[in-house]
Amino acid sequence: MSHPDEQTAGPSTRPPGARCTIGIDVGTTAVKAVAVDDEGRVVARARVPHRVIAPTPDVLEHDALWAWRRGPRRALALVSGALDGPAAGVVISSMVPSITAVDGKGVPRLPGLLYGDVRARDDGPDGPVARPGDHGGEREEGRRMLEWAVSELPGQSGYWPCQAVATHALCGVPGVDSATSTSFGSLMRKGRWDGDVLAGLGVTEGQLATIVPLGQVAGTLANSPTVVGGGSIDAFCEQIVSGAVRPGDVLVIFGATLVVWVVAEEWIEVEGLTSFPSTVPDKFMIGGPSNAGALFVDWVRSVTKGPARRSKAPSRPSDLRASDSARVPVWLPYLRGERTPFHDPGLLASLHGLDIAHGPDAVVRASYEASGFVIRRLVERSGLQARRIVATGGGSRSVAWMEAVADATGLPVDTVAVPEGAALGAAFLARMVAGLESDFQVSGSWARTGQRIEPDPAWAAAADRRYRLFEALGPGTPSPD
Repeated sequence: MSHPDEQTAGPSTRPPGARCTIGIDVGTTAVKAVAVDDEGRVVARARVPHRVIAPTPDVLEHDALWAWRRGPRRALALVSGALDGPAAGVVISSMVPSITAVDGKGVPRLPGLLYGDVRARDDGPDGPVARPGDHGGEREEGRRMLEWAVSELPGQSGYWPCQAVATHALCGVPGVDSATSTSFGSLMRKGRWDGDVLAGLGVTEGQLATIVPLGQVAGTLANSPTVVGGGSIDAFCEQIVSGAVRPGDVLVIFGATLVVWVVAEEWIEVEGLTSFPSTVPDKFMIGGPSNAGALFVDWVRSVTKGPARRSKAPSRPSDLRASDSARVPVWLPYLRGERTPFHDPGLLASLHGLDIAHGPDAVVRASYEASGFVIRRLVERSGLQARRIVATGGGSRSVAWMEAVADATGLPVDTVAVPEGAALGAAFLARMVAGLESDFQVSGSWARTGQRIEPDPAWAAAADRRYRLFEALGPGTPSPD
């Protein structure tokens, strides 16, 4: 039975599967899948929604059985059905870190714990109090997730992240690629699980995911020649096909989490930010994730009854005239604390400068600008000169949101033509797994721009004044003890 919100689309004539690969992305609110031909064109797509469970600000989990196991299977079936014959390869991507416990058949026995959940934080019920700005603590989130899962259900057949659960559901192997394995911090040593650390936690290497070199085969689909690669990281897959390759490009993923990466010519390190090599030779990325993404924006829309998430209605006219550009309040968007650059789960959201004349559109516009202000803050902290924003993810479909980001940052926003960037990048990795590509050299040809949105001078000037207030307010007020 299909979900009532399930979406799939494909051509009237079915393309040959042997020329196509499939990328599947398990996101925070849905599984997205695309079938892509050898020229990087999407020939079929599917979306299978699921719930994100956050009953309190410090809890974030999935029903792992539905979101991590059944959802990917359903999405694969939908896009595979649009092809004439089996695809060449499949790769799963998802967020990091995550974990659940599974039985001998790979069926989840616990909720799927997601990044930022209190049960995987230093300030959790059994951990020491975390200090704001303790960036290093986030790097051990994967280890603490494993500790939680083992304590909840000791002696289980496996303790796997989302990628491993989904990949096992497709091919019987709980494979994760070498990029994903790095998200487990000190559990890893020289590209392998550290047996001594695992022994101290009461688990063995055989209970964890199988590490597969990037771009290599983990297994095959049942009764099919289609190869399956190790599960990868969503943000990494987004980067592969984004086109954000020149110094000063700012890749922004507008998903449930806002993720910001500035392309640099040389390796730099800044307190509070994360640095890593780009897939482009001799280029580097600096930035990190923020909670000012769709979880925040959609919450504001829901409480104000504002425009639907994918509304294409422009934000500048609407009931906000040009003369209203100065009549927008300022959000501190910390519904679940803030990650980069503060790394403080105790921060609270707040709205400043609100008066009785403001309507819902002004409050929603302020939430869009808050995302832009976070991007601007991270760019400024990097010390790099930005030239444009490359916007991907589901939120990039909202013209209103992208207009506000352009105004808030003073930068043009180039939206990608395929918003399911993580699934598209996973499909490119699947070409490497299938032996159709040997490296990332041609991935740039898969990057296509949807539209460019320029800052509006009047709105940008007003937003600049609001950004000064946003920065002056700082990280905001910590939550009470």
